[in-house]
Amino acid sequence: MTAAPDIARLQSQFAQFAAHSLQEEPLYRAIAELVARHPDWAGLLAAAPPTQRWARLWFAALQDRVLARVEAGERAPLADYFPGADAPRAPDAALARHLGAFIETERDALRESIATRNTQTNEIGRCAVLWPVLQSLVEATGQARIALLDVGCSAGLNLGVDLWRYRWVDDGTGATVGTTPASRDARAPEIACRLLAGTRASAVTRDAAPVVVTRAGIDLAPVAVDDPAQIRWLRACLWPGDAERRTRFDAAVAIARTQAWPLRACTDAAAAIDAWLDDLPPGVTPVVFNSWVLAYFDDALLRAHVDRLLDGVARRGVHWVSAEDPTQSRTWWPAKPASAADSLPNATSWTLARPDGRGGVAWTLAATSHAHGRWMLCEG
Repeated sequence: MTAAPDIARLQSQFAQFAAHSLQEEPLYRAIAELVARHPDWAGLLAAAPPTQRWARLWFAALQDRVLARVEAGERAPLADYFPGADAPRAPDAALARHLGAFIETERDALRESIATRNTQTNEIGRCAVLWPVLQSLVEATGQARIALLDVGCSAGLNLGVDLWRYRWVDDGTGATVGTTPASRDARAPEIACRLLAGTRASAVTRDAAPVVVTRAGIDLAPVAVDDPAQIRWLRACLWPGDAERRTRFDAAVAIARTQAWPLRACTDAAAAIDAWLDDLPPGVTPVVFNSWVLAYFDDALLRAHVDRLLDGVARRGVHWVSAEDPTQSRTWWPAKPASAADSLPNATSWTLARPDGRGGVAWTLAATSHAHGRWMLCEG
């Protein structure tokens, strides 16, 4: 049995989530406020491993069960509130009753999902920041050929960074500042990203063209893009009110199914990175990428992982691109400069570690962005 103080902490997490992270998601905000007042509902999250005990996992489990019931033709009243189930209803006074009934019916299935699944948002919106970061690497190294490894790859959708279409717009005027070449497949999703004041236009209008020669992904549990149940779980990890994200997710999955990018299950990311480096063809720049993954590492694992990565930067020419929480980023780069965007909701620091040419590591704050790539700021 979970101790009362632990349940209270989980309830507090839902209250904080409602207050600070769900301003653009009214359904989840309303549900989070309800869960914060019901210890037995919040307590379901205690089934998760400590590193996964986040409210977003609880929401993913809930939405996955809603969608599974709809697919099975057993539509529960709670489904009426979920746009992903094609019949959105605004949160109202009946929501608490329908949520409680659904939780009682699905309690065992919800607990099982929370105990065994991971939140794997696989958000390709981040690629609108990753692509110009890769362009900057090409400019800095003079080497267009890139080998890309996504750590925490989920279904590997971010490995398609060179396939998706991008449009960067001025946050103040809405004017388009830069786009990717028109030659890219029109079926590929277009990702729009707002450039905050202070961002140089040159950050997204470079001529450099990275060529991804080889790409791969590693994850504790990679998601097979041809498995409908696994793809439904990824869709359940998206906020239900964000129709744009669902549309581009579906488009990206359709393209990924034609690519067969190699994804590998592993429990030791550092060892997997070393093995990947050993197999690379000559004449490529190895790029290791992670985005909102390292928060799930415990302290000891994180330290060991970062140490091995930085050794790879210094000794083996790795270029490490990390998109993580601004505060956590300082655990591996204590001198990371502050960004004017650090205090914005869902801010993400894009830190770049590359060889300094003297056997050490050179650091750059490549960008600060929204966690899903909705906006970015390049101040350098």
